[in-house]
Amino acid sequence: MMSNARTPFVAAAVAGALAVLIGAFGAHWLPVYLAGTGVDAELLAKRLAQFDTGARYHLAHAIALLALIALPTRPSATLRWSVCLFVAGIVFFSGSLYVLVLTNTPWLGAITPIGGGCWIIAWILIAFLHPSSRNA
Repeated sequence: MMSNARTPFVAAAVAGALAVLIGAFGAHWLPVYLAGTGVDAELLAKRLAQFDTGARYHLAHAIALLALIALPTRPSATLRWSVCLFVAGIVFFSGSLYVLVLTNTPWLGAITPIGGGCWIIAWILIAFLHPSSRNA
């Protein structure tokens, strides 16, 4: 596990809790809210799908973040960057989708790929982590 893992651990726990909370909001309250804004059925379905995508990827990467900080690896810049990029990916990818849906601001979709890029780089960096001995 990372040395001084409290901050990344707290980030993973908060990200996971928020993913569940936001997912529940999206499943139970969001359809009513969006229907009340007068959007047509086609746009409503599109926005609900976008929100769901954000929530699913948010939860998946919160879990991946938790697994990453639990890996038996030596502390390194690569590990720190991976953690930071997972968090940035959640903010930019999922966060932009949440705000896009809630505010009907389509240009925010241009920000979403930044989060996806953060995640891609984080996953690639994980390949360069050096496992530490479990007996050390």
